[in-house]
Parts: sequence; C-alpha cells; structure tokens
Amino acid sequence: MTKLAPALPIEVDSETGVWTTDALPMLYVPRHFFINNHVAVEEALGAEKYAEILYHAGYKSAWHWCEKEAECHGLEGEAVFEHYMLRLSQRGWGHFITEQIDLDAGTAQVRLEHSAFVYQLGKVGRKVEYMFTGWFAGAMNQILAARGSSLRTIAEQTQSAAEPGCDVGVFAVKPLPDAAR
Repeated sequence: MTKLAPALPIEVDSETGVWTTDALPMLYVPRHFFINNHVAVEEALGAEKYAEILYHAGYKSAWHWCEKEAECHGLEGEAVFEHYMLRLSQRGWGHFITEQIDLDAGTAQVRLEHSAFVYQLGKVGRKVEYMFTGWFAGAMNQILAARGSSLRTIAEQTQSAAEPGCDVGVFAVKPLPDAAR
C-alpha cells in the first residue's frame, strides 16, 4: 500500500481549531466512531426510518455543498458532480466512480469501491451505504436547477459490497415520476 498526504486542501484555524476545506467547515473523526454512532441510531430507529431521515438530510447537504463548490471553483454541469465524487473519495468514504451521467435525462450510475461502511461492518448481507443515496440526488438536482432545468431526480442503492456475491456498491439516479416533481 502506498500512502500519501491528503489531496484536498485542509486549513486549521489556529485560534478555534476549526478545519476547513474550500471554505466549508469540516469535522475529522475516526471511522469507527462515526459508523458505531450510525449503527446505534439505525438500531434505535430501524434501518428503513433511519434511511429516510438520512436521505433528506444528505440531499439538503449535497445541494448546499455542490452550490458552494461550484461557486468556489467556477464549475458547472457534470464537472460539479465529478468534483463531488472526487471530494467524497478523498475524504475516506470510499472510492466513488461515475459510471454514467446524463444531465438531460436526469440519470447517473455511481460505483462505490472500498466503502468505509463495508470495511467497518464487513459482509453483513444487506445494503449498508444507504446514507449516500440522498447525496447523489441532492447533487444532481442542484446541478439541474443551476442549469435552469425543472427535472428532479431520486437515487437508490441497487447493490452493496456488504451483500453476498458483490464486490462493489452501485447507486442509480433517475428522474422522479412527473407526479412527484
């Protein structure tokens, strides 16, 4: 294994201790700490309810992040989505690869390799990265809105490396039905 320094810009305020990347405040916590908390909330609420809550919170956060990053770096369209996948990968969530994206159709497919959730939880026989689904829809919808499109999307996890016979996670973004827009 080759080790390297973080590829994203990290600044730490010497007075407050606040970490920032691209002017957005960040937190740096051990993976086990985050995932243990995640699992505890999932056990208390149930996976379905927790997934719903995370979808909406992640959607809102991804929209905000993409909006700010597009502005900060002068990005638009697919470049915003690719920048988002890069930053998620650089932050240790896993390696996110955009396998397909079509902004006009409102579709994307993302492959996830080296999932932090799978590394921590192992082959538990179910999809464990549902936290990311709202992120992909929020990112896609912010990009679409910035283009002036009224098309809106939804995302779902179709496969997880935590499931038997699967080596990677897969997420699909697709347009919302007309009635749900």
